[in-house]
Amino acid sequence: MSAPRSMPWPLVALFTAGYLAPYLLPTTVGRLDSGLPLSATEAGAIGSALLLSSAAAGFLLASRVERIGPRALARFGLTLAVLGYGGAALTGLVPAVVAGAVVGGFGSGTATAVAACGIAAQRDPHRVTTFGLLGVSALAGALYLTIPHLGPGHGQPLAAIALTAAAVWPLTGRLSGRNAPARTPAGGRGRLPHRRAGLLLAAVMPCWSLAQNSLWGVSGRIGLGQAHLGEVTVGAVFATALGAGLLGVVGAGALGPRLGRAVPIGAGTALIAGCVAVSASATDLPSFAAGEISWNLLYPVVLSYVIGLAASLDPRGRWAVLVGSAASLGTAAGPLAGSVLAAWAGFPAMGAILACGLLAVAVPMTVVALRAGRRSLPVVEIAVGTPAVPARRSYDTACPNSYASTSAM
Repeated sequence: MSAPRSMPWPLVALFTAGYLAPYLLPTTVGRLDSGLPLSATEAGAIGSALLLSSAAAGFLLASRVERIGPRALARFGLTLAVLGYGGAALTGLVPAVVAGAVVGGFGSGTATAVAACGIAAQRDPHRVTTFGLLGVSALAGALYLTIPHLGPGHGQPLAAIALTAAAVWPLTGRLSGRNAPARTPAGGRGRLPHRRAGLLLAAVMPCWSLAQNSLWGVSGRIGLGQAHLGEVTVGAVFATALGAGLLGVVGAGALGPRLGRAVPIGAGTALIAGCVAVSASATDLPSFAAGEISWNLLYPVVLSYVIGLAASLDPRGRWAVLVGSAASLGTAAGPLAGSVLAAWAGFPAMGAILACGLLAVAVPMTVVALRAGRRSLPVVEIAVGTPAVPARRSYDTACPNSYASTSAM
């Protein structure tokens, strides 16, 4: 998968900065638990608050990115991320850490909203999305291997997110002051197109995200307790799984629109359901690694097509932001739901329940993809002569995916 010179790299970088916090949430929450006077539940609640704040930013800003301007809004979001995560990393006071996580989460959600709107306006949103997922998967995988060697404490993952936001901030100068609005029918300016399809997709995305992130929220405990692995081994499995995610992103980019969107979304979600069941039933390293790695291989593939589907419903990117924020709600509830199900029914039964839920939501998602593929979608018209705008420790709670995060994803 080659990267064309016209690739909007500022949007890719902004996408990476916005998605990094949910990707690092397992080690972030685990270190909050071990480095601060917090229980596992309290640490997970801070992670959920971070993701809920990110989702709130998406819902609040979905229709305002164009009005405020991508450059100003992106800088605002990145500044909040630097101040929030950086402040939380530098203090040991629990209330300050909570406040920093919430402020940083809102900054991450703001950055993701700007990136989603900009990507939706591109000629090939799916291709740009794959590069964004490639960037965040590579960075998160490298950090999963690096952070355990930086010593104990809750600040390292938070500082990594803050530094990433600071590094991306200079690239915002290449974003436009305002988006050029897409042409809409007379009298339709400001109205969301394809409302039924968009609402159906937004309604099922919390369930899609929650089912998968419920497993990720307890994956560390499955590896440490049920599969009897060490913390270093579990961390290595997670890093390898994110590496497999890179291969999935590359494969999705190479495949492109050849199969449409319905087959990758429907069949991919069904395969993910099988991976969830395998991982939740794992009792040794081979089965645990097989479930986690295959799941992380498939997840970004399906996610990239879901993001592309949401972007195709509105070239101004509003459905992409709203669907991503809806997914963040499921991501935020995932750790708690997984813990409750595991305590009530055990890990294998939890996996079976989550797999059935994924199979159920695959049906409406496929229906939306089929209908979107048949309709003639609006495109951005460009004037002639104008260039195109291109076990409780470190890994036992929370989730990596906020499509947003999962969350978009």
